[in-house]
Amino acid sequence: MFKAMKRWWKYLSAKTDQTLNERGDPKVQLEQAIKESQDQHRRLMEQAANVIAQQKQTEMRLNRQMGELEKVNGNARQALMMAQDATAKGDTAKATEYNRAAESFANRLVSLEREIEDLKAMALQTTQAADQAKAAVATNGQLLQQRLTERQKLLGQLEQAKMQETMNQAMASLSQTVGQDVPTFDEVREKIESRYAKAKGMSELSGATVESRMLEVERATLNTEAHARLSQMRTELGLPSGDMAAGELSQPGAAAPPPDDAAAASAPPAQSAAPLAGDATPPTS
Repeated sequence: MFKAMKRWWKYLSAKTDQTLNERGDPKVQLEQAIKESQDQHRRLMEQAANVIAQQKQTEMRLNRQMGELEKVNGNARQALMMAQDATAKGDTAKATEYNRAAESFANRLVSLEREIEDLKAMALQTTQAADQAKAAVATNGQLLQQRLTERQKLLGQLEQAKMQETMNQAMASLSQTVGQDVPTFDEVREKIESRYAKAKGMSELSGATVESRMLEVERATLNTEAHARLSQMRTELGLPSGDMAAGELSQPGAAAPPPDDAAAASAPPAQSAAPLAGDATPPTS
C-alpha cells in the first residue's frame, strides 16, 4: 500500500511539473533558470573559498611547525654543547641533565619532522584542490556570463515569437467564418452581397408583373389620346401636321409660328382650356 501511494505521488509530481512547464511563461522560466545559475555559482564560490581557506591554514601550520623545528633543533644542539662543557669541568650531574634535555629536544625534533612531512603532503593536496576549485569557479563564471548574454537574445526572440503569434491569430481570424463571437469581414461581405442580390432579384420580378404591364398599357393609351387631341387642335388652328408635328413633340419648348390674319379670321374659336385639361386626365381603372 505504501509503495503504491509513493508511486502515485511521484506520478502526480511528474504530471504537475509537466503541466507547469507547458503552461509556464517562458520569460519567467528564463529568469528562474538564470537565478538558479547565479545561486549555483554562489554556492560553488563558497565551497571553493572553504577549500582555499583549508589550504591557507595548512600552509600556516606548516610554516609554524617548521619554525618550531628550527627552534627545537637549536635547543638540542645547545643542550649537547652545554653537556660537553659540564663534562669538561667535571660536573657530571649537570652533564647528565643536559644530556637528558638534549634527548627530550631530539624526541620533539623527530615528532616535528614527522608532523611536517604530513603537513607537506596535506598542503600539496589542498593546493591541488584549491587550484581545481579556482578553475571550476572561473569556468562556471564564464558559463554564467554566457547565459546572461544569451538571456537578452532569448528575450528578443520571445518578443518576436509573441508578435508573430499575434499576427498569425489575426490572419487566421480573417479566414474563419464559424464559431466566432464577432462576424468576420468575409461573413459581412457575403451577407451584404446576398442581400443586394436578393433585392436585385425582387426588383426584376416586380418589373415583370401584370400590374406593371397594365401601367405601361395605360401610359401608352394616354399618349395616343394626347397625340389625337394635338392633331385635332392643329387641324382646328390650321397648323401643319406630320413630320413638323413630330418635331414639335420632340421639342416641347419650340414656339409655334403665328397664323396669318385670314386663317385667324376663318378659324372657329378655340375651345376653353378646362375641357382640354379634363380630357387629358387618364381614365381610372
